[in-house]
Amino acid sequence: MIIGIGVDVVDLARFERATTRTPGVLSRLFAESEQWDDGVRRSLNSLAARFAAKEAVIKAIGDSTGVRWHDMAVVSDGLRNPSIVVYHALADIVQARGITAIHLSMSHDAGIAIAYVIADGPGSPDSGAHL
Repeated sequence: MIIGIGVDVVDLARFERATTRTPGVLSRLFAESEQWDDGVRRSLNSLAARFAAKEAVIKAIGDSTGVRWHDMAVVSDGLRNPSIVVYHALADIVQARGITAIHLSMSHDAGIAIAYVIADGPGSPDSGAHL
């Protein structure tokens, strides 16, 4: 059963201006593991998509009480398919809402990054990341 759906878009030029103006913002938004891929710093476009993913997760979950940016991380499997891992306050909210899987899709092109999230619970066919 779908418990929530979230979508978010990020203007890539605006994201770049924000990261240039406030260099420490990347560390506040992302874990070190999210900022790097096999020893290479991720592009700002890729990080913007990850930021959109975090915003979309909050929308799909429906509650952000006490949640910090580091309470979730965008990770990739061996095929580079993205998923979300939740920690701390967000993990508590996910459990309380009965969410058993979070499905994530994200992309960036033409000046925009986008992420789409579906939060699933019992009773739905489950093919996404397990929490």
